[in-house]
Amino acid sequence: MKKFNVSLLLFLLPFFLIAQNTVGIILNPTDTEQGYTLFSVHTKTFLINDCGEVINEWQSVYPPGNAVYLLENGTLLRAGKTDTTSITLGGVGGAIELFDWDGNILWSIEYDSPSFRQHHDIFPMPNGNVLVLAATIMSETEAIQEGRDPNLINNGQLYNEQIVEIEPVGINQYNVVWEWNVKDHLIQDFDPNKNNYGTVSLEPGKLNINFLNNLNLSPNWLHFNSIQYNEQLDQILISSRKMSEIYIIDHSTTTTEAATSSGGIYNRGGDFLYRWGNPQAYNVGTEVDRKLYGQHYPHWIPDGFNDAGKIILFNNGAGRTPEFSEVFVLNPPIDSNGNYNYTSLTSYLPNAPDYIYTNSDNFYSAILSSAQRLPNGNTLICEGRTGEIIEINANNDILWKYIVPVNNTTGQIFSTSEAPVQNSIFRAIKYTSDYSAFIGKDLTPNAPIEINPSSTCSILGITSFNNEFFKVKVLPNPTKNVVIIESSIAIEKTTLFSITGQKLLEKERSNVLNLSNYKSGIYILKIHSEKGSVVKQLVKN
Repeated sequence: MKKFNVSLLLFLLPFFLIAQNTVGIILNPTDTEQGYTLFSVHTKTFLINDCGEVINEWQSVYPPGNAVYLLENGTLLRAGKTDTTSITLGGVGGAIELFDWDGNILWSIEYDSPSFRQHHDIFPMPNGNVLVLAATIMSETEAIQEGRDPNLINNGQLYNEQIVEIEPVGINQYNVVWEWNVKDHLIQDFDPNKNNYGTVSLEPGKLNINFLNNLNLSPNWLHFNSIQYNEQLDQILISSRKMSEIYIIDHSTTTTEAATSSGGIYNRGGDFLYRWGNPQAYNVGTEVDRKLYGQHYPHWIPDGFNDAGKIILFNNGAGRTPEFSEVFVLNPPIDSNGNYNYTSLTSYLPNAPDYIYTNSDNFYSAILSSAQRLPNGNTLICEGRTGEIIEINANNDILWKYIVPVNNTTGQIFSTSEAPVQNSIFRAIKYTSDYSAFIGKDLTPNAPIEINPSSTCSILGITSFNNEFFKVKVLPNPTKNVVIIESSIAIEKTTLFSITGQKLLEKERSNVLNLSNYKSGIYILKIHSEKGSVVKQLVKN
């Protein structure tokens, strides 16, 4: 995978802090993974380059609800927050939208009713369907019958966590094609006359309905905040913030099998295939054995990456002393038959993560947040509470830093000299420059989001700006062969660079370039005149 190679540049700018900035680019890019970062804030979703310049943006009528994904075909899948109040919890959503690259809505639904509501996460399935995380209401009577201690119920209800797979239909309809509910996989040792009675430590595939993890009573006792899917394994990875655990379940089941403890590829139906983070939740450990504290965004690292097949997550660290955040990479042990190894009455392995990142520079986000391993071995980390996104290398050096310049509640855009407030984001995802969504798209950078953006940031050492007196258009862009440069004044020289900074072609006093001998990809054009220079990003199909 290509990355910035500053040694190739003829006009390298030094690597430095932009000390005066409070939002936008704080640390210039160097050796970062070439690509574009996606995040949703207020009612907009932004795709930015490493200079914080906007490549694309999408406008919604909904605030975040919360996940957002750029799909391989260039469409945007986004969750939005409705204004209903029947089910309330942090991270609540209710709407799901699909936009094309130009911001037009292709499909929009509300998965929201008095008895169920989408929240936190959705996931685009390879077959075109969408996994949806939702809360449903269990009445007090139902919860007690399932084994809940009546003294552990308030507000007369308990939330069940549900995962449904829906098939989009038309422009505003859907069909539910698969369903899983945590209420079908409970265990309790409180009342032998109620459902699910048994020995908690002997049933680690089930959830103890009376374990509260020392938290206050609430209908939202689990607070699932993430669902991710592994196509090769046909499994779903779940995060429970309040239990401080992650779970893996089987997706190869039917809906009927998913509600039972038998069936599926592991003959366990919808019970947990694996869990990790807090063994006291299933009575085989104590607080000393706990590893997770309100974690977010556990997901499998893709094939071909460093630590492929392992799980990466952001461990928020809320509720421990002192409070600090970490990034974990852990490797669940799997036998030759694909089963997760487990020894009865012990905690699930590993005993410790393979990799831990933290630092002493106030690295802490009690809520939200994400971590993503990139193809070149770097890791993108989002401290969601403060809207801070960084990219680190394998040595844990911070290569790039960006602070979201938008108030997530009001939509206010901050200046580079203002102290941002309420600029939180749910997560950030980086897509590499060769991602298929970008094929055939105009990736010419626009201005950064923030007011009075810094002009000192540069990608490949090339200052990206449009001179007031020197206006340029490159047509067509994308192109298959020839491009024509339309300029407001005479062009003195045009230089073509690869995305890694290698000079490929230079022509004087010409407004025509022939790229037929170059392979498909992203290129940089630097166009010179007596009034200055203009940089354009060019895509060749």
